[in-house]
Amino acid sequence: MQDLNWKKLQNGSDIRGVAIDGVPSEPVNLTPEIAQRLGQAFTTWLATKLSKAPTELQIAVGRDSRISGPTLMQGVMAGIVSLGAQVYDFAMASTPAMFMSTVTPGFDCDGAIMMTASHLPFNRNGLKFFTTQGGLGKPDITEILTLAEQNDFAVVTTARAITERDFISVYADQLVEKIRTAVSHPENFEQPLQGLKIIVDAGNGAGGFYANKVLEPLGADTTGSQFLDPDGMFPNHIPNPENHDAMASICEAVLANKADFGIIFDTDVDRSAAVDHQGLELNRNRLIALISAIVLKEHPGSTIVTDSITSDGLAQFIEQDLQGKHHRFKRGYKNVITEAVRLNQTGEESWLAIETSGHGAMRENYFLDDGAYLVSKLLIELAKANQSGRSLTDLIATLKEPQESREIRIKIGVDEFKAYGESVIEQLKAFVGEQSDWSLVPDNYEGIRVACSSAGEDGWFLLRLSLHDPVLPLNIESNVEGGVAKIVERLLVFLKGIESLQCNH
Repeated sequence: MQDLNWKKLQNGSDIRGVAIDGVPSEPVNLTPEIAQRLGQAFTTWLATKLSKAPTELQIAVGRDSRISGPTLMQGVMAGIVSLGAQVYDFAMASTPAMFMSTVTPGFDCDGAIMMTASHLPFNRNGLKFFTTQGGLGKPDITEILTLAEQNDFAVVTTARAITERDFISVYADQLVEKIRTAVSHPENFEQPLQGLKIIVDAGNGAGGFYANKVLEPLGADTTGSQFLDPDGMFPNHIPNPENHDAMASICEAVLANKADFGIIFDTDVDRSAAVDHQGLELNRNRLIALISAIVLKEHPGSTIVTDSITSDGLAQFIEQDLQGKHHRFKRGYKNVITEAVRLNQTGEESWLAIETSGHGAMRENYFLDDGAYLVSKLLIELAKANQSGRSLTDLIATLKEPQESREIRIKIGVDEFKAYGESVIEQLKAFVGEQSDWSLVPDNYEGIRVACSSAGEDGWFLLRLSLHDPVLPLNIESNVEGGVAKIVERLLVFLKGIESLQCNH
């Protein structure tokens, strides 16, 4: 551990590392011993923030299905109890449930830790931290890693016993009651989803509980649900709603089982997507449009905050069809959520912050990015639509979608990639200024967004710098067939003139 680069474990507002050996060029840097010290560091940090002694703290720990989870979790819990704090072992859990343990009466945890690396490969793992104020930010993670590196902890002579608690059932019950109350079925309050076949694809992550602990008590037929059993090797597909194979799998399952609705979660259930009865994917812009339609019925005229790569058709749908306000901000779910919180503090009402990746957070739910809560909101509307003979997707019937869309990731081949990437963006602005049918989109908060107005292109592109990697992601959409290729062709003229860029177009 003396040679460990603790800073390399930071990934924005999370800690992530390699926990399993065997993948070439990926040495292990997250061991049970390191996890133990991270548990001690979080406990010390939390005690300082709350002006409490470590022995006064209650901290919950949970994990997803990763094969390294059990041993790393034991390390984290050993670190916490070594300082005299009370630890609750939640075993298999979801990331949103871990936060909810800090605000649920009867648990009232001072802090919580989730062991997860979201949709990353099987050899990775990590830690997400929560207090009653929500997930920690980047500066907090930096402080915790500094404490871990210093390794100066006041260890107690007698540690408390770790207490096992079943919190995922408590959390699931909260969702069940939310749906029952919101639907308020006049004839079947207890089972408002009776008569509906709804299938879940958990991707062998932690989301399998939703089928038997939420849907079945509400009366839904979950026959055909798949990959509910936790398996950290993810043998069927990556548990990621953005993954093509994962979405194809749930779409096929919905059609094969003649289901009314399909649900897919990522590994730790902070993201989700859905599928309608015709096998239509309800993710990315469609998911945002659908939940926006629900939110703007409840809170007319309020602001929907999204990330930077949402489509022009979505903006038009929110602002013209739904009469709401669309605030297109930066990539990164923490950025989107923080911006929505800021808007509310300044007096601009915002009830939804959502990224195209499927991270969706609602003001009514602590601005917690909770895939299960988001899906539950959709199910409430599905049940209401079913009662009145409507389809859920009637809500987005007027959404205009692009004919084509594409993402190209351009690698930056220099060490100081952030400064270099910003210089490329500035050069592109000058290039755009020389094009008669291209124009900069106003009120853009990230990179450069360009409207392409010629009849053969009729679309837009956004070039931005990745949040963490030496990459310039390029997102392109067009409303005409062949339009993306034409935009790419013109951009290549610019990109080929810049050194140290690798563009696999």
